[in-house]
Amino acid sequence: MAITSANQLELLQTAEAVAREKMIDPELVIEAMEDSLARAAKSRYGTEMDIRVSIDRKTGRATFTRVRTVVEDDLLENYQAELTVAQAKQYLDAPAVGDEIVDEVPPVDLGRIAAQSAKQVILQRVREAERDRQYEEFKDRAGTILNGVVKREEYGNIIVDIGRGEAILRRNEKIGRESYRPNDRIRAYVKDVRREARGPQVFLSRTDPQFMAELFKMEVPEIYDGIIEIKAVARDPGSRAKIGVISYDNSIDPVGACVGMRGSRVQAVVGELQGEKIDIIPWNEDQATFLVNALQPAEVSKVVIDEEAGKIEVVVPDEQLSLAIGRRGQNVRLASQLTGLDIDILTEAEESQRRQAEFALRTKLFVDSLDLDEFFAQLLVAEGFTSLEEVAYVDMEELLSIEGVDSDTASELQARAQDVIEAQNRRALEAAKELGVEQSLFDFDGLTPQMIEVLAQDGIKTLEDFATCADWELAGGWTTVDGQRVKDDGLLEKFEMSLEEAQNLIMTARIQLGWVDPSELESEAEEGAEDENEEEAEA
Repeated sequence: MAITSANQLELLQTAEAVAREKMIDPELVIEAMEDSLARAAKSRYGTEMDIRVSIDRKTGRATFTRVRTVVEDDLLENYQAELTVAQAKQYLDAPAVGDEIVDEVPPVDLGRIAAQSAKQVILQRVREAERDRQYEEFKDRAGTILNGVVKREEYGNIIVDIGRGEAILRRNEKIGRESYRPNDRIRAYVKDVRREARGPQVFLSRTDPQFMAELFKMEVPEIYDGIIEIKAVARDPGSRAKIGVISYDNSIDPVGACVGMRGSRVQAVVGELQGEKIDIIPWNEDQATFLVNALQPAEVSKVVIDEEAGKIEVVVPDEQLSLAIGRRGQNVRLASQLTGLDIDILTEAEESQRRQAEFALRTKLFVDSLDLDEFFAQLLVAEGFTSLEEVAYVDMEELLSIEGVDSDTASELQARAQDVIEAQNRRALEAAKELGVEQSLFDFDGLTPQMIEVLAQDGIKTLEDFATCADWELAGGWTTVDGQRVKDDGLLEKFEMSLEEAQNLIMTARIQLGWVDPSELESEAEEGAEDENEEEAEA
């Protein structure tokens, strides 16, 4: 099939029709046609030739050209698409490497196979253009809500018609045991848009916490306008949810605005979420206050926060325990998701029992180490003393403030504590030397003999060994594994070493060894301070 004048305009008409049907740029279709005709021409003239086709955008005339590139003599490989400078002189007056010689060649007569191949190339390019259009259209819709129509169900996944494309709602993203039939209308949250080989994939969700947040944004004008902000969302899809809100206008109650007149606003969201019960909680910057609100309807007696460990202990009355935990742990789990902290719930009886156990343990420490009677040891613990170091090196005035303690008793207490610590240090030094600890580690400031003994037991016997440690290896820390926070025990954690102290010690060791230049650290610190100041100024 030759491209004659009779069907030249037909090329342009076909390109426009395809572009209109697929809603893509006609130029892309014409470029695909040029590419397909060039491939067909190569099969006629030779695959090693550089054949190019140009279709006139007004007349539809296809021009076939052969392109040859001028290369250096020793680089000539493809005689069909390349030629030397000497060979090019018959075409150009002063040819140079890189010049192109373009010759027009006769149009090809497309046979059945070549025509079919050209058609496949055009279809492929059109499909790619259509996929690019769909991706560009939907990539900015991630994080929003789409309305669609159910087309079919495949292995529990719902295929949704969203207008100019399809989306998929996986079975694990459906609420409870939701079921849909073809032509049912559906509303879902666009969780992700990905470009894949088979085309852009739009993934929907009805279980994502942000789906509920977006629904509230649609129902509550104050949220849409930014007067009220949703600070945190936690969901047990289809069952229960908690949402933390804050108002930036003192005259507007964030909880009341989200509930609406006679519950109209929240009920609209509940209806969309298959009856999911929603607790709307006022947000508070104070974590303890916010957590107390989040655990409603349970009453909280006391909250103890361990910020470094990211944990929080909540003490509730004995009769409130089941209410605070909730059915199958639902209430405390949602409160934990909302605050981003691990929550341990204790009854008042359990907390009292634990405090008594800690009291007894510290009392025994003072009785055994300082040769005190039980009453006097209990008196020290009651005054807040927890270790021998505190007794040995605390200001004398603090001991004298204890009822019944005079200067002679205080001096004797400190002397005994210091003797015990020195004896422990001597034993630790001897044990560390037997383990092979080098003098460089003994001479390093900041480590006690007992710390050095513990490090040696773990194979850290030189200053170089110590300098290669990570801060969490010394002070301990927390990591998240499969969504659960897991405790990492630190070698020196029992000596109450903090992460900051561990960082300073390790960096000091690296500086002493010459691994780190202190001036570089100072410049980095100054840059960091400047960045913080700029951020504060922008805020």
